[in-house]
Amino acid sequence: MKIIDTFIRMYRHSYYRIWLFILGLFTMLPIMFYYWRRKNDNDNIKLIENEVINELEKENLKNILFQEAMIHVINKQKCFNQNVPKEKQQIEAQDIANNKFADIVADLTKQRAQSEGIENFSITYCFKKMYENPLLRILSIIVSFPMYILILVFKSPILKYIIERLFMMIFVLFGVTFLVFTILYISPMEPALNILGQTATVDQVEQFNKVHGLDKSYIVQLFEAFKNLITFNLGNSYQGNEDIATSIMNKFPITIIVAFWAVFVSVAIAIPSGIISAIKQYSSFDYIFMFIALIGLSIPNFWLGLILILNFSIELQWLPATFQVNNSLSLIMPALVLGTGMSASVARMTRSSMLEVKYSDYILTARAKGLAERKVVLKHILGNAMIPIITMVGMQFGAMLGGSSVTEKVFNINGLGSWIVDKQFVPDIPVVLAGVVYISIVVSIVNLVIDILYAFIDPRIKSKMKNY
Repeated sequence: MKIIDTFIRMYRHSYYRIWLFILGLFTMLPIMFYYWRRKNDNDNIKLIENEVINELEKENLKNILFQEAMIHVINKQKCFNQNVPKEKQQIEAQDIANNKFADIVADLTKQRAQSEGIENFSITYCFKKMYENPLLRILSIIVSFPMYILILVFKSPILKYIIERLFMMIFVLFGVTFLVFTILYISPMEPALNILGQTATVDQVEQFNKVHGLDKSYIVQLFEAFKNLITFNLGNSYQGNEDIATSIMNKFPITIIVAFWAVFVSVAIAIPSGIISAIKQYSSFDYIFMFIALIGLSIPNFWLGLILILNFSIELQWLPATFQVNNSLSLIMPALVLGTGMSASVARMTRSSMLEVKYSDYILTARAKGLAERKVVLKHILGNAMIPIITMVGMQFGAMLGGSSVTEKVFNINGLGSWIVDKQFVPDIPVVLAGVVYISIVVSIVNLVIDILYAFIDPRIKSKMKNY
């Protein structure tokens, strides 16, 4: 059964074995007890196995298998016109012979054990016998329901991968929180003086530190930060006493809208440009594109934003100079500024990735079969070059979701990037910590989505994911 097979595969990994015992304690304890009572049966299997090995070694089977494997390796290398040193031939032949010998030993041991009525006794064997009993199976599922949930998760490679990455994200969040809090703690800036002003009295500063817990030791404050992270209590900011969670929820929609349109502009410009440049390599378009891409990488966002405002807002009065929530036209210039910078990198990546694939054997085969050039370019060349392109777009989108503080300042966008940067100079420790945790979560989730997309785009990754 699939549950039994999955349990056996999980039990081979020490990491999952621990979780099987933790989540299935009331099932694993009786199994362990039963195993220890009958573990002598396993010792008998070992004795039979040793007898089989001694008999086969007396027959010089290892040497015979090695000679056969050596002939096989030499013939294989002659077939593929490979010139391999003799030592490597012997190592490969020895591995083949050892594997065959181990298989023969396992088969003979199993046959003799069955003829003598002895079974290979192990924890996994005990679980199998327990699960095959309907009454014990139902009882086990009732008392160890979390363990069976884990087994079902392990059965699905994609779901298992997602759960593992989310679990790793917890450690990333704690590590980032520790580093950022430590840096802020040793920072020479004083939040009390920055907020109350340089004319604040000693009593006012002490009262401020006491109210916000800044008078406590480093360990106590760090513990409080970890506790707030676990309980999702982001607290209130030092400056303005605003609820941090509410502020993030209010600013997040603005940030994600700007990021989405910036990525849309970037992809719309970069992918077609990169494709044409790669197909028409060393043409006039290719040289012009490379020059424009270099300019796009060199232009600072704040300068481009000011130029757009000067021309399209002040001179032509076509677009609003600042961002307005209910005015979609106010998104055009921020999206162009952010998207233009992104498009240069994405276009260069598209060009280089397609050039790596363009002269591959399977592309020549596709053309030789008479496939239309458009199909060859879009399906075979671009399709096989998409992995680095998706990585680049995904990472830049994650960075956008973290907030683009310079562009937000230029266009007066009340987004997360400018908000976190402003609070950093106080330093408003709860806001900065919450902002860092938010960015860590966003980047981790974007990376996870990118890795999952790989499996749908590249069949090779999909096949590896099935065996994950």
